[in-house]
Amino acid sequence: MTGVAKTKTKQFTVGATAVGVAFAALVAVATGPWDSSGQRKAEADRAVSQGSRGGADHGRTSAGAASAAPSAPAVLAAPGASVPGPTEHALADVLDPLFKDAALGSRRTAAVVDAATGKRLYGKSAGDALTPASTTKLATAVAALTAAGPDHRIATRTALEKDSGELLLIGGGDPTLTAREKNPYGAAGLRTLADRTAASLKDAGTTEVTLSYDTSLYSGPSLHPIGVNDNLAQVSALMADEARTDGSNSGPAPRAADPAASAAQKFADLLHERGIKTKGTPGPSKASGQAEDLAKVESPPLSALVERMLTNSDNDIAEALARQTAIAAGESHDFDGAGRAVKKQLEKLGLPLSGAHFSDGSGLDRTDKASAALLTGLLAEAADRSRPELRSLLTGLPVAGFTGTLAHRYTDEADASGTGLVRAKTGTLTGVNTLAGTVVDADGRLLVFAFMTEGAPGPQSAQAVLDRLASSVANCGCR
Repeated sequence: MTGVAKTKTKQFTVGATAVGVAFAALVAVATGPWDSSGQRKAEADRAVSQGSRGGADHGRTSAGAASAAPSAPAVLAAPGASVPGPTEHALADVLDPLFKDAALGSRRTAAVVDAATGKRLYGKSAGDALTPASTTKLATAVAALTAAGPDHRIATRTALEKDSGELLLIGGGDPTLTAREKNPYGAAGLRTLADRTAASLKDAGTTEVTLSYDTSLYSGPSLHPIGVNDNLAQVSALMADEARTDGSNSGPAPRAADPAASAAQKFADLLHERGIKTKGTPGPSKASGQAEDLAKVESPPLSALVERMLTNSDNDIAEALARQTAIAAGESHDFDGAGRAVKKQLEKLGLPLSGAHFSDGSGLDRTDKASAALLTGLLAEAADRSRPELRSLLTGLPVAGFTGTLAHRYTDEADASGTGLVRAKTGTLTGVNTLAGTVVDADGRLLVFAFMTEGAPGPQSAQAVLDRLASSVANCGCR
């Protein structure tokens, strides 16, 4: 590292952390609304709790006292709008020693790009396609948002076959549909659908039906290539609460063996509570063209689903969004069609797809391939002011030390300076570790980055180096 770069980095490390924590709190408010998972509340509370690091005017508050706002400029200019970016040489001086760490394994690639200009400031085999693991979800998000649109909602509905009296519960592909009494995050409610369906049936003088369920929207195998796994349910057009059987909202969990049948039985129970009897056990069927729609409920908009998917690395939402992309793009509604649809959407954006392959929407499939150039391209596209439909790609990224899959990282002294500054999607499979996201560097320049590794000897040591690389970008003036 040159003497200038060393001095510059040291000068900005503490200052950037302070400004970054304040910036994180300001962005949390500005990008509202507050969500029920506590994501943005957690960011604001953490910023306040930093006390002396939050600004000269705001010390730590005593227990029970009202929280003080961290110091921040009254008006914050758009990152990168008027400040110079780091130089390639100085950034390389900072990152090269870390990038050579043996903890990163046998293969590693990297890219750092200026979001304002699209210029690559740092690259190491950036065009080589490696296994991206869960950073595949960045591609899924961009594809779904551009194909179906950020305001698109997924409907679950009921319809009645007049001749036979068969009531059909028809899945539209919403994995967040909830049967729980307490709605966890503003999802569409199976209870609400039961209320509306029962009311409609009673208005028509019907109090007993044969209940069936329709999952015909999707085609192909429902089981992911990894097989039965707590990381996701079978991919079905109908499920409730992601087919979770333990009451959880995120993370690995045991799943119902048949998500659609489980959801239909819950719906039958809800109808019984509302005075509608159902004959026998619900079974699979398909609505005819003469079926009369009775009621429907709709998911949160795709933009909200994208945020939740990225923050929690939610595999079920990812596979659902890949299917929604296939539906919008006119591809087959299966794993293969979803993969083609995602790639087709990214091609329309002119993104670098050399070697790219999408076998699923979640990144659990090891045959997925993407390059650091593609990952930074996706992030830079989302940062483009002319692409407001992609904004949830950025707002959904986990924040270092605050939320989602980065909530418990950046705790070591060596990388803690990235807390509140690094926003990034993680990706982890055995021997595969990735990190791709955004930082505002010490000079206020918005940068996007992607670091990818394969063959790492241990996940924790590899993650630590990746976190340190991102923290170094965040805290580097590097001119």
